[in-house]
Amino acid sequence: MVVLPSNVRLVLASASPRRRQILQDRGYQFELADPGEVEESISHAPTPEQLAIEKARVKAEAVAAKLHGPRPALVIGVDTLCAEGDRIIGKPLDRADAIAILTRLAGTRHRVISGLCVQPVLKDGAGAPLLRAETTWVTMRRVPREEIEAYVATGEADGKAGAYAVQENGDKFVEKIEGSFLNVVGFPLEMFERELPLLLKTL
Repeated sequence: MVVLPSNVRLVLASASPRRRQILQDRGYQFELADPGEVEESISHAPTPEQLAIEKARVKAEAVAAKLHGPRPALVIGVDTLCAEGDRIIGKPLDRADAIAILTRLAGTRHRVISGLCVQPVLKDGAGAPLLRAETTWVTMRRVPREEIEAYVATGEADGKAGAYAVQENGDKFVEKIEGSFLNVVGFPLEMFERELPLLLKTL
């Protein structure tokens, strides 16, 4: 955990309980602000990594624009998606789509990408944002369709990038993880903490 000065606000621009829990478990004190569905305005980018970064950026900017007060702040925006090559696998549209996604991923190796934007907010306006992407490779085992259907029926796949939650029962589909486990959950904590000391110097 990186210790923040007492006068610095840390704001998580997310409604995700998973991201909130990761920061809480690490010991950070922070505020929550729901950016809404602003990331839906970003649908195209040259690469999945850039798309994740852009979606994280608009989340952080939406919340940063509403902040007031004399204390400096760091606003965190995160967006997580899955990709096979340049093909993006987002959240399932419905449970039939979740079954189709998991059937396609079974027995394959794919990337889980989190875009991270940390937007400094100073007394005289916003500072230069930190923009990064973290990639974790996930190998899925071959899964019978009936097992996929039973998993999706529990509702756990709803709203999850790639239609699975590795921190819950979705881990039974995973054969191997190369890189950050927390990145697959939805928050690239290790990368965030590597960059945080430099960001604090800009405040």
